[in-house]
Amino acid sequence: MRTRFTERFGVELPIVQGGLAYLAHSELCAAVSKAGGLGQLTAATMGSPEVLREEIRKVRALTDRPFAINFAIGHRDLSDFIRVTIEERVEIISVTGGNPEPLFAAFRDHPVLKMVLVAGARQAQKAEALGADAVIAVGFEGGGHIGRDDIGTMVLVPRVVESVHIPVLASGGIVDGRGLAAALALGADGVEMGTRFVATAECRAHPAYKQALVEAKESDTVVIERTLGRPGRALRNTWTENILQAEARGATLEELLPMISGQANTRAALEGRLEEGFVWAGQGVGLIRDIPTVEELLRRMVEEATAALRGSLERLEAR
Repeated sequence: MRTRFTERFGVELPIVQGGLAYLAHSELCAAVSKAGGLGQLTAATMGSPEVLREEIRKVRALTDRPFAINFAIGHRDLSDFIRVTIEERVEIISVTGGNPEPLFAAFRDHPVLKMVLVAGARQAQKAEALGADAVIAVGFEGGGHIGRDDIGTMVLVPRVVESVHIPVLASGGIVDGRGLAAALALGADGVEMGTRFVATAECRAHPAYKQALVEAKESDTVVIERTLGRPGRALRNTWTENILQAEARGATLEELLPMISGQANTRAALEGRLEEGFVWAGQGVGLIRDIPTVEELLRRMVEEATAALRGSLERLEAR
């Protein structure tokens, strides 16, 4: 499947694995890249810069195909993680959660391909002006942190496509080949998926988290952290209901922090204690029905997308 994105980033398939806090490690990243997509390691939730270095080297031991480092802004000082990325000569980065300009500046003398996650056309235009090589347009349906304006993927993607000249990836609620076909029909050059890659054999998420995604319906997610100005979509459970109740009471950041901390996330995501924390999940959970290997998932998506696009043409011709 050749698009502007695959040609620019040197991959076979226009499918990118999301940053996935605490989950985007070498096994998953390498599996996605080996299968033809673009895998990512997420720097912000690695234990240390040296852990990131180890993970980079593990990926390279598993595959010689391209992969990226994701930098989520606002969680911690990333300067040492940037240094390791430069020293290890990683060729692709992505930026989420804030203004990418300072981070881009750190790579000024070290050429890398740059992707930026955006939730609006103006953000996409700014990213392009700063030198981004692609933008990822994440709609309201997505898991994890989303835009503040509640714009759905169906509207956001074509708005971004018509606003920039660089490749656009669609994200938010996409979990299968039908979503990939729809994204291409909207003018995108590929897709980024987060939630769907959690429910794969290679992801380090706890089996209870994966099974919860399989069993969830599209109505089983909620948006938390709105009152903090950084809304994020998570799987509905007692913990997230308590967060929403606290926000409704006007809880301060200090009061909310123990409930929305990384520790609360990892208790559920890595340890499987689902009622003692929260996990991120998009509305696409309603379409997740199994836990395949990454290779099987991507092969299936290509087949489904091809069938969906051909079927659409056949239905038009039948008229």
